[in-house]
Amino acid sequence: MKELLRTNNPVRLSWLHALLGDSGIDSLILDHHTSLVGGSISAIPRRLVVAERDYRRACELLAAAGEDAQ
Repeated sequence: MKELLRTNNPVRLSWLHALLGDSGIDSLILDHHTSLVGGSISAIPRRLVVAERDYRRACELLAAAGEDAQ
């Protein structure tokens, strides 16, 4: 798995996850539960990851949507 981005913005994360899924790219959101344990201090961002084979295409898709991968 390769990390695309880290964010504490749940709306942005959900939108990007859906965008990737609609394009046939499986993605996972890591650290969701860990970030909730920290409460609202935003100390632990959630990570959006894809399979290594999909990373380049996912980066291109995010760039076309005006988003930056790491």
